[in-house]
Amino acid sequence: VQLQASGGGLVQAGGSLRLSCSASGRAISGYHVAWFRQAPGKEREFVAASSWRSITTTYADSVKGRFTISRDNARNTVYLQMNGLKPEDTAVYYCASNQDRWGSGQIQYDYWGQGTQVTVSS
Repeated sequence: VQLQASGGGLVQAGGSLRLSCSASGRAISGYHVAWFRQAPGKEREFVAASSWRSITTTYADSVKGRFTISRDNARNTVYLQMNGLKPEDTAVYYCASNQDRWGSGQIQYDYWGQGTQVTVSS
């Protein structure tokens, strides 16, 4: 499966953005999907993940209650709705997927999209 992330941009603190992760080659409905982010000078970190049937979702504590991961299988796309954005959310955001494993670890995902930049101004 090939993934392409989009939807990043510049937004003021308190604002919202919706990131999209479009899949091609395979139906994303059969894959677990996650979002990670990497801020300048920092390690890539987990943001949110959805199991392949969306039965289970999990979030990093830092985004819980503000971000929501969801799927539109008809569009073969996974979304990350980000509300109440803070300057510390500024990072390049990546989507990743796998069929067999899921969770908060990068090593659990084999397929990665290119990143999309999110910048939150104070």
